[in-house]
Amino acid sequence: MKEDWRKVLLGPNEPLSKAIEVLDKEDYRIVLVVDETNRLLGTVTDGDVRRALIRHCDMGAALNEFMHKQPRVANIEEKRTKILDSLKENNLLQMPLVDNEGVVVGLETYRHLAEKSSYDNPVFLMAGGFGKRLHPLTLETPKPLLKVGSKPILQIILESFVNAGFHRFYISTHYKSEQVKEHFRNGDLWDVSIEYIHEEEPLGTAGALGLLPDDIPDIPIIMMNGDLLTKVNFELLLQYHEEVGGLATMCVREYDFQVPYGVVSANQNRIEKIVEKPVHKFFVNAGIYVINPELCRSIHRNTYLDMPDFLQHKIAQGGQVNMFPIHEYWLDIGRMEDFVIAQNDI
Repeated sequence: MKEDWRKVLLGPNEPLSKAIEVLDKEDYRIVLVVDETNRLLGTVTDGDVRRALIRHCDMGAALNEFMHKQPRVANIEEKRTKILDSLKENNLLQMPLVDNEGVVVGLETYRHLAEKSSYDNPVFLMAGGFGKRLHPLTLETPKPLLKVGSKPILQIILESFVNAGFHRFYISTHYKSEQVKEHFRNGDLWDVSIEYIHEEEPLGTAGALGLLPDDIPDIPIIMMNGDLLTKVNFELLLQYHEEVGGLATMCVREYDFQVPYGVVSANQNRIEKIVEKPVHKFFVNAGIYVINPELCRSIHRNTYLDMPDFLQHKIAQGGQVNMFPIHEYWLDIGRMEDFVIAQNDI
């Protein structure tokens, strides 16, 4: 147990933004909420943050509004082997250590340090678009191969998955497909497997899934647009999908829209309320999905299908589709101004 666990201690009135900062910066993936005597009041994990965002809590919301108030803890006198067994049995990553008064005196974690995490889940990257809004850059080069900094966009995406432990990739191609295949080949450069799904005609953001081979593993698939830069934790995304169940999970971002006028609510000719320049909050599609394999098998080959329409159809049939709010860095490089921002951000 290292002594830097104290960096994850926060008071109950600290804002959501501070918890996100600690979760992103520190390796423990947890915030311990304590009072002025360091008595444990609750914990905040990535899942708690996502649920708070789903409820539209703003970044100033106090931790005591959404923290987990009954976390599992261990007494400092317990043997380490017993604590680690408890972590494994309960599928936990962390265990706060407390004394007999409930004061936090340490933090134990369960990590597979001896070996790198490895996930057999297929990763499907969409790289067949024309990139017309990035003309003239994409007249000779497909958008996934445009360089942000020193690397192509799609290579940055691929390497983020590789670093997270994924090794089985499928890349859908159409526009200037040979350039994409020539750059990534079979994946040997990254010690992974890459197969290509070529669309003779554009099939939409979901249609290409119908071209996946029959022998893909019978486990959830991560699908992502090939023009996104993000620091989303794919391990947590996959874990979230498996925990909440359902057919699919869509990553979403909160989008704020402020009406530039005073909005009037009325009953016939009688004004009931006037709100000056209200801000409306929406969740928008972030272009990253986790999809159960049976959904892929339900898509007919060579059929045009966009993912929002596909998921909406499944919802209408009673299927469960979840959302995973992301607060991490995210940028859709769809326009020239986005490409300029990406160059600065990288």
